Amino acid sequence: MSLCFLVQKLNRKLVHISIGLVFMLCWPLYSSGYRGAILAAITPGVNIIRMILIGSGIWKDEATVKAMSRYGDYRELLKGPLYYATTITLACAFYWRTSPIAIAAICNLCAGDGFADIVGRRFGGQKLPYNKNKSIAGSVAMAIAGFFTSVGYMYYFSYFGYIKESTEIVFGFLIVSLASALVESLPVSTELDDNLTVTLTSILVGSLVF
Repeated sequence: MSLCFLVQKLNRKLVHISIGLVFMLCWPLYSSGYRGAILAAITPGVNIIRMILIGSGIWKDEATVKAMSRYGDYRELLKGPLYYATTITLACAFYWRTSPIAIAAICNLCAGDGFADIVGRRFGGQKLPYNKNKSIAGSVAMAIAGFFTSVGYMYYFSYFGYIKESTEIVFGFLIVSLASALVESLPVSTELDDNLTVTLTSILVGSLVF
């Protein structure tokens, strides 16, 4: 495997980790209420349209394809990258900054899934017994990264008064991160797409624990 390919893959994961997390840092800049949520959702919503246009071949953008695809195929953007943009848009529009579900969904998708891949490739010698494509190190890294990032954003939004910090919410984040890491490690997650399964798990489990 060439160094160029490894660097490209690392860059893609760093983009995966940073975009959603940086976007959440900007949420306090928007007005309160549903109007602010919709205005904020427009930004990632535009990316949904971009992914559809580029992924369907209507719009040519080699730089975006190179940055967001695994193998340089523009059609890949209709899967993972499209699910990614959709997750952030829906979490923003329907849950917004007052909901732990939005925090959990984005943090497990961005930080959790992103670090799972990076750590798994570096320290993933020991594979999971039920999925040889996933490693113990990667799954552990996902749960840890998703959990601590979620807790960090809880404190961040509580500073602005959008959410009230509590041990119950922290425990809820732990449950969601563990569940997301478990689902991400399953073979079905690879067959579908991590961005889709992690998101659905975070929202479903989050709806039960928060």
